[in-house]
Amino acid sequence: MGRDGAPTHERHRVVNANANPTVYDVAERSGVSIATVSRVYRSPDSVRVTTRERVLAAASELGYVPSGSARGLASRSTGVLGLCFPDYSDPDTVGAEDDDAAMLYSDQIIRGMERAARRHGYALLIAASLEGGPESLVAQVAGRVDGFAVMARTVPTEELEAISRRRPVVMLAGPRAQDPSLDHLDHVEVANEDGQYELTRHLVHDHGLRRLAYVGLLDDSPDVEARFRGFRRACREAGLGAAAEPALRMPMMTQAEGARAARLLCGDGGDRPEAFVFANDQMAVGALQALEQLGLRVPDDVVVTGFDGIPLSRLVRPALTTVRQPMVRMGEEAVDLLVRRLGGRPPQEPVSLVLPVGVVRRASCGCDETPPPPTTN
Repeated sequence: MGRDGAPTHERHRVVNANANPTVYDVAERSGVSIATVSRVYRSPDSVRVTTRERVLAAASELGYVPSGSARGLASRSTGVLGLCFPDYSDPDTVGAEDDDAAMLYSDQIIRGMERAARRHGYALLIAASLEGGPESLVAQVAGRVDGFAVMARTVPTEELEAISRRRPVVMLAGPRAQDPSLDHLDHVEVANEDGQYELTRHLVHDHGLRRLAYVGLLDDSPDVEARFRGFRRACREAGLGAAAEPALRMPMMTQAEGARAARLLCGDGGDRPEAFVFANDQMAVGALQALEQLGLRVPDDVVVTGFDGIPLSRLVRPALTTVRQPMVRMGEEAVDLLVRRLGGRPPQEPVSLVLPVGVVRRASCGCDETPPPPTTN
């Protein structure tokens, strides 16, 4: 029986029907004080693990998202949008945070979100680390914002479902069909498979290359797997007998791992590939450095390509042939979708955007990136 005399299951049923569960509901459901619930979200390490797990489970069941400020409680608006993404920091670029050459994939998305957020009168709050666990990450961001963008596979599905009951959520990257339980969310991705297909066709048909080595990711990344499908499709159409698996799957997509891949496939003096097709630019840049150390010339001895179009790809030498995806636009589209939902504007059905990509042909595949001189009359 509950304190009000009603059976416990009945009390839970009534609380769960509340469209806006509060910290009081979570405290009652988990059998702790309001102060303990607050500590779980403000300083989780100060609460015993069993108690913390009980509070978080109750919050998830109720669909509770903590409020970040008194202003948010009073107005139901914070004037802030949130972004959560995995920490993609590359140890090879530590100390170069202010160098435009070191700007990576997530940095470009942030740039787009910040630009669009300012245009709509919002600030942007970001969380770029899973240290402390996904519950801690969600608590830091979701309770302090009006709308929430999240990179695919950053936050567990059940946490996203709880957030989406209270705030609009936009998923970034990863195919929409990957998790049908999130079909009700707006989604922005790029044409990963088509982009890798076009780049591979360029290598095969325009440069006559036959021995291509695709280097992917050990983890099950839906974006990287889509790129590999594009690679296999182009190889199959060219009669090259596409392999069922990449030549290598690396544990991380960093410059260090790209360099290691190049040494593994070229360092023994054996039958090296004619071209490396890397799943991202960071690995490709690392490979360029390793191949130079091995005494191999790019593109004369081996071709190297990447994917993403980060600023670093045009600054290395030779400049990197890659697939440029509209990362800044992804961030802008995410904000536009969030603002549309916050304003209650149609469409009411979830939006799924697939943004086009483009092949950038540069010197690392043998294309001349230097524009012709202007003609004079």
